[in-house]
Amino acid sequence: MSFHRTLEMTISREEFLRLLAAVGPFEADGDTLCSPGPGRAWAIRLVALPCGQVGRVSVPRHRVEIVLEGDSEAEHASFMARFTRGFLRGGG
Repeated sequence: MSFHRTLEMTISREEFLRLLAAVGPFEADGDTLCSPGPGRAWAIRLVALPCGQVGRVSVPRHRVEIVLEGDSEAEHASFMARFTRGFLRGGG
């Protein structure tokens, strides 16, 4: 069973990589990031988008394409929960 999700995130590549490390170990090959080792369970492709504008502030944006392979729905949900928690940002 495979699972595909596409997100648009306001984040730099460097910050994305830093936060993804908190989700779990990964290997990088250009714009593709994947779980390490044989039988890779997930892959993420980062696609740079034009910067967004908030007033005079320019913010980096990326399309994040997530593919999960060969796991159950429960494992897909668990990965997405870890991913979402890893990228939550608090304001205040």
